Amino acid sequence: MRRLSRGLAAALLAGAGLAAALPAGTAVAAGPATAGTAVTSCGVDWGSLPKVSTDSRYKPLRDIRTGTHECYDRMVFDTLGPDTGAPIGYHVRYVDQLRQDGSGEVIPVGGGAILEVRVAAPSYDPETGQATYDGKVRQPLPGVDITGYRTFRDTRYGGSFEGDTQVGLGVRAKLPFRVFQVGNRVVVDVAHSWRGFH
Repeated sequence: MRRLSRGLAAALLAGAGLAAALPAGTAVAAGPATAGTAVTSCGVDWGSLPKVSTDSRYKPLRDIRTGTHECYDRMVFDTLGPDTGAPIGYHVRYVDQLRQDGSGEVIPVGGGAILEVRVAAPSYDPETGQATYDGKVRQPLPGVDITGYRTFRDTRYGGSFEGDTQVGLGVRAKLPFRVFQVGNRVVVDVAHSWRGFH
């Protein structure tokens, strides 16, 4: 019985640690959390102010995927090539309207608030000009189904302009979020509520 209790405690601690911060080398899943990785505490300090990283070495975008977890919904931007540790720039902020880079046209995004996500990963290979991501401007992200998510309400592809890919993420309300890089990926987590967040 003691052995089972220790194993259960270890699983719970591992899940709680994943919610607070991802240690180096941790895989970034975009799918739902499993029973073994259930998150038991959502108390972290994220906030809703813009998150920016300007240091970047551009890599083409390969895919955008999402997942839902106990404390937050997650969007992951995957880039091409091996993980070299090179930084991937980003600029993520709440906006009143999503305006397409270059044209300035408004792209309607559903939800109570709009998170504009710009990642320094063009949807094409700069050397060949060939598309590496199949997004269509003003349309939902291809292959992304956010049905049943607690926080995400809509996704819209804004396009690629001057090396950045722009996405409009419609969320339920203006909620705390965090942005970080793990390997070849930029991760955006948006909390389900303000409870436990600062």
